[in-house]
Amino acid sequence: MLDQIHWLAAVTVLGVLEQAYFFLQVIYARRLFGVSPPKISGPPEFERIFRAQVNSSEYFPIFLALLWQAGLFFHQGLAAALGLLYLYARYCYFMGYKASSSERLAPIYFSAGVLWILIAVSALGILHFFLSHYVGLNVLQLLTA
Repeated sequence: MLDQIHWLAAVTVLGVLEQAYFFLQVIYARRLFGVSPPKISGPPEFERIFRAQVNSSEYFPIFLALLWQAGLFFHQGLAAALGLLYLYARYCYFMGYKASSSERLAPIYFSAGVLWILIAVSALGILHFFLSHYVGLNVLQLLTA
């Protein structure tokens, strides 16, 4: 069983570490710009870092759910590769947003595209499971015949 999920687990840990890095960046920005909790407004530089972290954490549960569904129902390797692409895009998004609000656009569109691919792969995998398990229809076998 573990050999079927080890790549998913590794990408999950990397994602958690990335989230922790984003959280730390907000703490450092609070100190640098003198924005004490629970305030969420301050200089534009702080607000961009704060928003980048919040936006990334809002999407993280969606990413995790799709990563694991795609990996379990479709293919672990593909899901893990897409997961790494997503995490890289989110890092680029964070760093771009930190620099300027316009620098966040290309990475956010790319990461959204990766999420859509994960949705499609998850849906295909789940559909294949239902068709083969409950209907007895193996779509992959039909396609190769």
